Amino acid sequence: MKTTKEHTNFPWLLLAFTLPSLRASERVQIWRKLQRFGAIPFRSAGFLLPSCSLHLERFEWIATSVRGHGGEASILHIHAIDDLSPASPQEAFRKARAVEYNTVIGNLARLPTPISSAQRSRLQRRIEEISQIDFFSSPLRAKAEEALRLAQTPPIPPPSIQPSVCIQEYRQRIWITRPRPGIDRVASAWLIHHFIDPGSRFLFATDPAQHPAAVPFDMYQPGGFGHQGDRCTFETLCLSFGVQDPRILQIGEAVHDADLEDAKFGRPEANILQQVLKGWATQDIPDSELLRRGMDLLDGLFHSIPKFPTSSTRKDTP
Repeated sequence: MKTTKEHTNFPWLLLAFTLPSLRASERVQIWRKLQRFGAIPFRSAGFLLPSCSLHLERFEWIATSVRGHGGEASILHIHAIDDLSPASPQEAFRKARAVEYNTVIGNLARLPTPISSAQRSRLQRRIEEISQIDFFSSPLRAKAEEALRLAQTPPIPPPSIQPSVCIQEYRQRIWITRPRPGIDRVASAWLIHHFIDPGSRFLFATDPAQHPAAVPFDMYQPGGFGHQGDRCTFETLCLSFGVQDPRILQIGEAVHDADLEDAKFGRPEANILQQVLKGWATQDIPDSELLRRGMDLLDGLFHSIPKFPTSSTRKDTP
């Protein structure tokens, strides 16, 4: 997550703490948290992060934990470091992230290619984790992404895929699907609305023949867009309309795993969304409201994924 300098007069936060010698396990836990947060050690004084409200809150929680274990902790708001240029701390962060990206690159170099879907998913998640704390854009990020791209089998749909349908014929349409939408139908509706047909409207029914002007998706009857082979409906729509945004492909893998339950891609993200949707479906919530809530969840998931260059059919983001 990129930081914003909300404390403009103090661009850096420094956490200094000590723990009793008998608190070795607590010390290890705190170090691991600091690593996850992207903090770097600053000489022997403590741990440094760019100043923002999120980082301040995280340091405050760690300081509270340290004090609860009988230690001492202070958070310093630093305006400048007299013997370093303003760019020096930024370069230190880039170097720290470079070590982590190089570890991913090294792991990829040792794996036989093409790597498996599970390996690709694991390494992709690791790159995403590093990118969340890559506050000053290490140049190694692009190299790690390229190494992963070269090592993996082509995703579904492949980058060179061309639309198999005319998208203009699917504008301002009514789209029909089954009542009580689950993860595949919710995600497909979200994809349709944001990447295929911004003027889409959605109808819930069990027999598409009664609504001949509507476009069916994820229906049991033949026609429209649905499961094809081992693809879920979301993947079929991506393939049919040539949607190639890497973030969408990641969501497609997660939707596939949650809907088909075959662990093909090893992505657990959508399982939580699936459980939330199932919980809502047991309540007295109209289908339209269930869809709206689910699409809001998909919006959040989409925007949580770091943005990469894309040749998607859509130029903006939802």
